[in-house]
Amino acid sequence: MARPHIEPFVDRDVGFKKMTLPGFPKGMKYKVLSMDPDTGACSLTVQFESGYSQPPGMSYSEMELFITKGSVTYGDTTYGKGNFFFVPAGVSMPAMTSRGAEGLLFYNFGEPSFIESDVDHPRALRNELIIVDAYEGLQWKVADFVKPSVAPGCMVKLLRSDPLTHAHSLLYCMTPNYWQDNISYHDCAEESYHIYGTSTMMQFGALPTGGYFWRPAWISHGAFSSQLGVLGFGRTDSTLHNYFHYNPWSTPDENRLRAAAQLRRNKPNLFKWVQSPDGHNHPHDFEYPEYDYNDEDGLGFQRDPEVYVHDHGDGSHSHAKPARPKARRAK
Repeated sequence: MARPHIEPFVDRDVGFKKMTLPGFPKGMKYKVLSMDPDTGACSLTVQFESGYSQPPGMSYSEMELFITKGSVTYGDTTYGKGNFFFVPAGVSMPAMTSRGAEGLLFYNFGEPSFIESDVDHPRALRNELIIVDAYEGLQWKVADFVKPSVAPGCMVKLLRSDPLTHAHSLLYCMTPNYWQDNISYHDCAEESYHIYGTSTMMQFGALPTGGYFWRPAWISHGAFSSQLGVLGFGRTDSTLHNYFHYNPWSTPDENRLRAAAQLRRNKPNLFKWVQSPDGHNHPHDFEYPEYDYNDEDGLGFQRDPEVYVHDHGDGSHSHAKPARPKARRAK
């Protein structure tokens, strides 16, 4: 992802704009939290006016929606605040209406799109559709799915985890007087929105209700605390690993080198294989031969079904691939 570091941003400081992209009905408004200028993938705060009506349809991008206020009705079922939707690209959702609602809306791989259709795209992954009441339908759990984990007092409700990349979406809370005294960074991007409450980060100051950040990989953050507690919504683009330390001023380059040094110490054989002298050891998973590494490397625009496109720093080139890739999104 090519989104810039945004931290802190408070969406209550800006007004809603009318959604005018082709295909979207009138009555939808938005605020941009962050956007990838290359692909149009974005995170939005959205508002559906009372009387909003949308026909059955789909998006060409994987989409996530979390209701923070009011309710929406899909077909004959009404979903209030706390409901979460993960809608794979090309999956058709029933007609939607609203008497007024606000939420968080994420388009993961491309710009916002809506195509009227009452049937799925032929390549849609309907089995991956998730609809869950995060407030009433799930229990809070200790955040020990990440190891090493955060300090006690931070609880999570895991809403979705990608089976291949381990990218995840979750609700999290910090208890009153929460405090973590170390510094952390990750080798994934992460974003967060405060539904309620304020936390304070040493480097970036206070993040109140309506506060948001998009934090690329390798950015040091911490120590942080919350006096009265926080309810937030968070996402990552791959596995979340905490690299803890106590130097608040380490740079992204220093953090990258430190992470690579840990990999060299902890998994020396894997490190040496990846760091082949000619740079031509490339990933391939015999259990998932269809996985599209072109997209993961940001070279999906050069996609050819029979080759793996990559770049060693001296211009992109390709090698034959053992299997035709299966798209993770509809085309």
